[in-house]
Amino acid sequence: MAYYYKGAKILAPISITSNEPVYDVDTVSLSKQRATQGAQRWELSFSTITSGDTEAEMLVGVVEGISNASTMVMPQLPSVDRVNTIGTSRPISAASAGASTVNVNSDGFTSKGTFVKFSNHAKVYMVTEDHSAGVSPMAIYPPLRSAVTGTDTLITGPAVSIRYYREVSNLRGLTYTDGILSNTGTINLVEALL
Repeated sequence: MAYYYKGAKILAPISITSNEPVYDVDTVSLSKQRATQGAQRWELSFSTITSGDTEAEMLVGVVEGISNASTMVMPQLPSVDRVNTIGTSRPISAASAGASTVNVNSDGFTSKGTFVKFSNHAKVYMVTEDHSAGVSPMAIYPPLRSAVTGTDTLITGPAVSIRYYREVSNLRGLTYTDGILSNTGTINLVEALL
């Protein structure tokens, strides 16, 4: 499946990174101690191919709305997307914030590495173990940021959108060569957490 950013096709390679700060300390006995605060966000980095139909949108996009969150379809790994047969899925029981599994009733196969959302969350989660059709716990990463109920739905496939900010450390602009748009540069996005 092709993915788009502001109407421009995203080119490979695309980088999907999990930013979860981990604090690492060596003790006097040289043993390691690690801790995390439990905060996590997805970060994406990619380039696009711009055509005459999308260059104005891209140019306006680099100077406007930099302080506002936007949304786009969350790219899925091609190898994962090919094997998924996800149909309708929904949690069958409540799961508390901090849970790493959610009991899901699914009528299809969900591969580990699939990005999903819950209908009451803006957060994107990744499935960490294969999940077969039927009723069973679905392992996710990161742990739930807020609770889900049995009335919420599991959002999968192209319906999974990531809410993002454009990274402000990027240079903002377009590069032209001989009057022809040649490169929009690398676009870096960070998940906008609520």
